[in-house]
Amino acid sequence: MIILFGSQKGGCGKSTLAINTACYLANTGGDVVLVDADIQQSSANWVRDREQTGLKAVHCIQRYGDIKSTLKDLAGRYQHVVVDVAGHDSKELRTAMLVADKLIVPFRPSQLDLDTLPHLSEVIDQATSFNDSLKAYGLLTLAPTNPANQEIKQAGDYLSDFPLLTPLHAVIHDRKIYRDAISEGKGVIEGNNPKASDEFTALMTEILA
Repeated sequence: MIILFGSQKGGCGKSTLAINTACYLANTGGDVVLVDADIQQSSANWVRDREQTGLKAVHCIQRYGDIKSTLKDLAGRYQHVVVDVAGHDSKELRTAMLVADKLIVPFRPSQLDLDTLPHLSEVIDQATSFNDSLKAYGLLTLAPTNPANQEIKQAGDYLSDFPLLTPLHAVIHDRKIYRDAISEGKGVIEGNNPKASDEFTALMTEILA
């Protein structure tokens, strides 16, 4: 399975999600490779840090430009291929969509993030003309932890206007543990924050269903 994390805007936690997905799959016995197709190299840097920890290894390669053939080849050799592309409309994003099984679109509950969805929905529509196996999902990230905050509901209501993006029930909240874990070459499921671990496990259960 090729799981692609892509968006039209940076700062929505895309690399954090890709890293934690690869970590989760590796820890649950999956044969996984993490493809860093973002020139910022956040995912690749995390893998290098992880190599010093002695934790479950995560394989990683870096590729840029047209990555379609690379992903097809890796999908024949690994059970799971997790792809991290830059947070904008890029060649990496568009070519990865042509072979991906699932596209996860993270977005924050902010108007600037929500404003990117109309264009991205058009790009997804074009991609599905060539890859009818592609399933796209919207994932709310960096959500406030205060249950009284209405931003989560408002963002979910807005997402319903885009039928090509199936909303995920799981929500990733703005928790410091995500940043702390990455700085140590870990994933949140390897930390000591049950709330973060549980919410990420819920997300992975939904993605893999």
